[in-house]
Amino acid sequence: MWAVRRASSSFKKQVFMTGGSRICYATSDISSQFLKGHNDGLKEASNVISHRPLTCRGFQIASHGFLRLFMASQSFSSQAGTKSSGEEDSNSDNGFSDFESSTATEAIQEVNIVDESVCEHELSEEDLDSENVEAPQELLSDTEAEISKWKSPRNRVSKVLFNAIMAAPTLSVSKIMDKWVEGNNVIRKEVAAAMLNFRKRRMYGKALQLSQWLESKNQLTFTDRDYASRVDLIAKVRGLKKAEDYIRMIPESFRSEVIYRTLLANFVAQSDVKKSEQIFNKMKDLEFPLTCFACNQMLFLYKKTDKKKIADVLLLMEKENVKPSHFTYNLLIDAKGQCKDISGMEQIVETMKAEGIEPDNSIKSLLAKHYVLGGLNEKAENVLKEMEGGDIKENRWACRILLPHYAALGKADEVDRIWQVCESNPWLEECVAAVEAWGKLNNIERAEAVFDKMAKTWPRLSSKHYSVLLRIYANHKMLSKGKELVKRMADSGCQLGPLTWDALVRLYVEAGGVEKADSILHKVGEKNRLRPMINSYLVIMEQYANRGDIHNTEKIFHRMRQAGYVSRITQYQCLLRAYINAKAPCYGIADRMKADNVFPNKGLANMLAQVDAFKKNAVSDLLD
Repeated sequence: MWAVRRASSSFKKQVFMTGGSRICYATSDISSQFLKGHNDGLKEASNVISHRPLTCRGFQIASHGFLRLFMASQSFSSQAGTKSSGEEDSNSDNGFSDFESSTATEAIQEVNIVDESVCEHELSEEDLDSENVEAPQELLSDTEAEISKWKSPRNRVSKVLFNAIMAAPTLSVSKIMDKWVEGNNVIRKEVAAAMLNFRKRRMYGKALQLSQWLESKNQLTFTDRDYASRVDLIAKVRGLKKAEDYIRMIPESFRSEVIYRTLLANFVAQSDVKKSEQIFNKMKDLEFPLTCFACNQMLFLYKKTDKKKIADVLLLMEKENVKPSHFTYNLLIDAKGQCKDISGMEQIVETMKAEGIEPDNSIKSLLAKHYVLGGLNEKAENVLKEMEGGDIKENRWACRILLPHYAALGKADEVDRIWQVCESNPWLEECVAAVEAWGKLNNIERAEAVFDKMAKTWPRLSSKHYSVLLRIYANHKMLSKGKELVKRMADSGCQLGPLTWDALVRLYVEAGGVEKADSILHKVGEKNRLRPMINSYLVIMEQYANRGDIHNTEKIFHRMRQAGYVSRITQYQCLLRAYINAKAPCYGIADRMKADNVFPNKGLANMLAQVDAFKKNAVSDLLD
């Protein structure tokens, strides 16, 4: 099987059980030393009953080393608030955290009907030309994927068609293309490059119109990857039901695995467990080969909705001999780090190396982060020095990664040293990292100075860049400066979006203006087709819950559902806290959770007991 089995030797006496699962891993005894540090997670895992729609046919109860590698602890904590979606349970028991730079994360895009004019301005030209802004490779056509790997030449060669469409924003793409073909040939690479640029700007509507025109006019011979790209665009613009309907129209010979995995990725992005599982099982019924991409989608899904099922996917991967990708290792390393299992995290790194996969910058950055969180500052510094190499000037690429990590270590002198390497001719992402680093070190003046330098160098900054400084103001309760910065954004022509709204909400919440934050969120939710981030709702909901304000907590809970966010443990924990603080019973809460397919962990079960209107106590027993 995999060399990763070698990393499981230290876990031979562990137990992993999920109450309702068909897959169980057990041995004759349990290491008391291991349970001392991890008993809470294991106990809770054994008490959870989960549904089992995944079809793992013919599995035997056996000692699976790959599965054991991740099951050292079932007490993985997630990173609430670190992602744009924010759909994590900060108190859930088996949480796996996301990775911004992984291919799987890139492939899971927000499925929203977006306003193209807003989305276009959310990305600056520097963002679009940066190597760090890539379209989801797994959901592109072959030519789009090929072009996306090119560097600067790709834009010079292929922007002619894209620019022609952008030059007439009020005209439909079909009319523009009808004129285009009068004096130009339709070349696949030019079309693919235009599609890629639309995707980068999240202008999915125009990309879809171009795809429709190409198919209707028979200008290109479509492959299964072209059809898959079309499915992805329809899902983003018109919704998943329309994407499913379109698949039925695709010639049967082209309905390959890539078509269904594209649909799967979009259902996962919506956290639709039932439909995602149906698509995943349909792919198996159609006897498509099981790919790591599809498995990673399910890992993401269960990470957000039912972490007990992660073991099923991992066991399926081992049974089908699906080799873990770089992202899978990234996921495991982060999981080990989150549960403070530093030795297990390091063991996985050694297993990677044994497989011939050297840790890249993202993994080294992840290691440094967890060393810092675990208080292992010396190990963190060693990793950072390794990233620097012999000469940081030669390894300039590492500066933007090093800056926030040195700030997390509290080393202002190291942050200053790294910034001096960049200061004379900084890159955009280095400026963003420096602003964030000085903010962590509570040096507001230095953060503002770097931001001003960035604004002068790149006059058309996006809201993403402004939001970094805005969050710093929020963390330091600097309301007046935050409001001034927002006005500055508007004056510069920067389009406000979810990142800015989230920073504004936090700014007012930290300043004690919860009602004002609520009002801002309500207005942007009504007037914009882009939905606010889930964390924007949660931060307000938590304030109301802490007050015991049941009415407003329920209101935010309802508005989150209206915005399209699936109710999970995090939301229910917050809602129950409002009832507990108000010392009021919560009727029908168990039925509401069941309808949302939310199964309580130990902490949530205790909260449910406190708001049970029919609970028994010593007095009630006497009276009865």
